[in-house]
Amino acid sequence: MQKTRVALVTGANSGIGRQVAKELAGHGYTVLVGSRDLGRGEAAAAEIDGDAHAVQLDVTDEASIAAAAQRIRNEFGRLDVLVNNAGISFVGDADTPLEERARQGLLTEVSPDVVRQFFETNVIGPIALTQALLPLLREAPAARIVNVGSSGSSLTLNDESNPQRSMFGIYPTSKSALHAATLGFATALEPTGIKVNVADPGFTATALNNFQGTKTVEEGARHIVKMALIGPDGPTGTFSGDDGPLPW
Repeated sequence: MQKTRVALVTGANSGIGRQVAKELAGHGYTVLVGSRDLGRGEAAAAEIDGDAHAVQLDVTDEASIAAAAQRIRNEFGRLDVLVNNAGISFVGDADTPLEERARQGLLTEVSPDVVRQFFETNVIGPIALTQALLPLLREAPAARIVNVGSSGSSLTLNDESNPQRSMFGIYPTSKSALHAATLGFATALEPTGIKVNVADPGFTATALNNFQGTKTVEEGARHIVKMALIGPDGPTGTFSGDDGPLPW
């Protein structure tokens, strides 16, 4: 087993995931750049200043998850940090304006097949990957799991005073489910010392929102990295962003 700490970031070939990988490499981690397309992952890893390796990983594919877990075990022998960043926010034409994406994502409009696709990617995928990697994470001296969530998926914040409440569709619904899954992992793993938290990057300009976000990827990655690096006195089972705790 290598002595350098190892971090896996899913969906790390671009956007926030790639920035998180860059910053963790800067903190001395061996970084595994999870990517559905291995070539894109290799290109992203080559741009990272540090020890970075591409790992083919499709979180909706059981065989891909199993192969990635086995490769990490065989090649690196440890895993200290898992960042579940991979996700989808829209299924359709990439040039669709944000407002139209939100309208098409309403639960009164979206098809059951698309609902399944969202949940497979944004909820079941992170659960399946986390389960597959738990043997390695349990062996780490201080493992950390960070699930990338969204303040727009807070049930509490989507009350009558929220002008965006009427646009609460399949994407925030799936992220709310991921938040709940995070709490489930956190409570089950609390006796082990593995800390599991949700980090909100904020409205960051990435392909997920057709680059209409108001934060840079550097700003969006900041809190995710912070939660990946928390010490033994850090929290578990929490939902937070740059400005502190967020309501579920």
